Amino acid sequence: MTTVDQTTPAELVRAGDLPGAFQALRDLRATDPAAVARALAGRVHRPLIRDDGRLLIVAADHPARGALGVGDDPMALADRYELLAGLATALTRDGVDGVLGTPDIVDDLALLGLLDDKVVVGSMNRGGLRGAAFEMDDRFTAYDVPGIVRDGLDFAKTLVRIALGDAGTAATLEANAHAVDDAVRAGLPIMLEPFMSAWQEGRIVNDLTPDAVITSIAIASGLGSSSARTWMKLPVVDDMARVMATTTLPTLLLGGDPQGASEDTWAGWEHALGLPGVRGLVVGRTLIHPADGDVARAVDQAVDLVHGRARP
Repeated sequence: MTTVDQTTPAELVRAGDLPGAFQALRDLRATDPAAVARALAGRVHRPLIRDDGRLLIVAADHPARGALGVGDDPMALADRYELLAGLATALTRDGVDGVLGTPDIVDDLALLGLLDDKVVVGSMNRGGLRGAAFEMDDRFTAYDVPGIVRDGLDFAKTLVRIALGDAGTAATLEANAHAVDDAVRAGLPIMLEPFMSAWQEGRIVNDLTPDAVITSIAIASGLGSSSARTWMKLPVVDDMARVMATTTLPTLLLGGDPQGASEDTWAGWEHALGLPGVRGLVVGRTLIHPADGDVARAVDQAVDLVHGRARP
């Protein structure tokens, strides 16, 4: 009689067999889709904030918006197995608190057993596809609050790009306000990532001047009928002390494309992490696709920055 191998993807990850884990993951998705819900329901939870008051979250929600490029490689994030391998390395390093992703990524990570004792952040509006004519009509095509609650995730995240010359912004702002209200009703923290944006030569460009970032914070902070659960997710720009004086909301700093991740970038993060109200980093491509390919080194450097700082 033939014996069917019942080794789970999570067990194979723990054994160091990523290729085997990916094979088991594919098989499980095809033959037992309910395994996703079981894996999410069975994961070990943790407090949102621990003793030092800081968070280091690895971001992996770019692909769902069609943003696959890193540096000069427009398809750098296209290989799902390379992405999952990078996330596996990052999430198993000491000091990494969690991950931000869309359902496809989060479900894979749950099946691979990589979400225990992690803060899991569900990314919501991915409909503003990079380069699309409708990019500013940024619809909620990934998680919604009921889905985040169903799956037992810990945090919600939205993108709030504000283009005063594009009417699609109005619907995006309204949808974000509804998401904030839904999060408040669910008792769920929600981070908003605001930008003042504009069309330039056929593409959307975010304005990273201090005044523009300050304006975006002021607008995003007022979305919804309560700010009790709202966090900010902000870029590091010049004059960050003045930027952070705009809000009392807890704030996480976002990373960016590692093409620009020089020593100055790391120094900017280190300085901003010392400002009142800053609670940590949400970094994706710089950590999981660093220029030198050393994910562990990049992650450890970020851990040192975040968890080596004093409580805000």
